[in-house]
Amino acid sequence: MTGRGEAERARRLLRAVPKAALGTILRAAGGRPYVSLVSVATAHDGAPLLLLSDLADHVKNLEADDRVSLLLDGTGEVEDPLAGKRVSLVGRLARTDRASDRARYLARHPAAALYADFGDFAFYRMSVERAHLVGGFGRIHWLDGADLLVAPQPALAEAEGAILEHMNEEHREVVQLYAQRLLGLEGADWALTGIDPGLRSAHGPPHRPARARSADRRSRERAHGAGRSRQARPAAPRW
Repeated sequence: MTGRGEAERARRLLRAVPKAALGTILRAAGGRPYVSLVSVATAHDGAPLLLLSDLADHVKNLEADDRVSLLLDGTGEVEDPLAGKRVSLVGRLARTDRASDRARYLARHPAAALYADFGDFAFYRMSVERAHLVGGFGRIHWLDGADLLVAPQPALAEAEGAILEHMNEEHREVVQLYAQRLLGLEGADWALTGIDPGLRSAHGPPHRPARARSADRRSRERAHGAGRSRQARPAAPRW
């Protein structure tokens, strides 16, 4: 039986990996599989988001059959890739006109803003039916697509843009501490690109969403961020 831990790992991997292999059914070759590289982001509820061109073969395939698979490879620098984490998603892909989906994708992939409004480009949202999680040798689980999604949190979704702007403009030092000390990332020009609900933190208890108006939620997120900065600061060098 698959537990919440596997679903959590799959959600975290889905939100962390910025690119994926997209599998479609090749219309021009009698239904043979066709795989292409795509950039991927996630909606607020965790659904995968893509930006695709009508000129690409994978979109032409989708016009005939919207069934797809999406492989997200989290093996990174693992010496033996087969010992690393990855998740394969199975479902259907359809265009989305939601402003929030567009905003989330472009926040994750800002360079895509250069061509996102071209006439042949459109945003797509994947409805995941099943997920195949491999966490390493012998750690293999099938999950229902619903396990990858989190409950809608309209207040957080509404406040997300303002929170990100506030943190990136007014608290850049704290954002760098998040990246360097809590996540172990190198470099000094990091920016927050999204707030993902439904994930447990490795550095504290799970964040429990408040049932509150967006203004209250914004202040709660800022207080939550202040707590995170206090966790990061003791390990940071004094300058």
